[in-house]
Amino acid sequence: MSEENNNVSRRDALKGIAVGVGASLPVLNTNALANDHEQHSGHKTAAPAKKAAAAPKFFKAGQLALVATISDLIIPTDDHSPGAVAAEVPAFIDLMVGEAPAETKKLWTDGLAAVDKMSQTKNGAGFNKASKDQQIAILTEISKNEMKPSTLEEKFFKAIKNMTIDGYYTSRIGIHQELKYKGNTYLKEFKGCTHPEHQG
Repeated sequence: MSEENNNVSRRDALKGIAVGVGASLPVLNTNALANDHEQHSGHKTAAPAKKAAAAPKFFKAGQLALVATISDLIIPTDDHSPGAVAAEVPAFIDLMVGEAPAETKKLWTDGLAAVDKMSQTKNGAGFNKASKDQQIAILTEISKNEMKPSTLEEKFFKAIKNMTIDGYYTSRIGIHQELKYKGNTYLKEFKGCTHPEHQG
């Protein structure tokens, strides 16, 4: 199976997860509740100037760069929509972990260090300096026991994957560009379920 097909199927799977739990996800990303005036008014406004990246609230700069790389490998940019970094997932994770209990903070800081050390051992370079193929190989290895993680690296992968999904699908990009959510719409008629097995 090609890498492109893997990305599509992974994104479709993540989308299914997000739709299934979307109602319960916390909307903490600052873009999630952004004004949708342009879409509803029918006229375009000038694109806002790109804002400078805010200083990390919890992570050190190097740690946040590693969070960004991993989250963008979990939900990369594709032909359909931008990826995790464009959706400001690293800032979301920084905010969430910064407000979490000490045990969670330790999992993240220790997990990031462990993944970086794993890359150093296997590739002779930290994770962010390794090639994309090497990075994917490491993430593939630490994701194998996702349902029952036992090592620090496996527990960390589960945490960052879940947080990446939460951050992405509560962002403006995840909601409007990826899921194509248009907001509440008026239906002139509701036909109900059209599956033959559910017909009266």
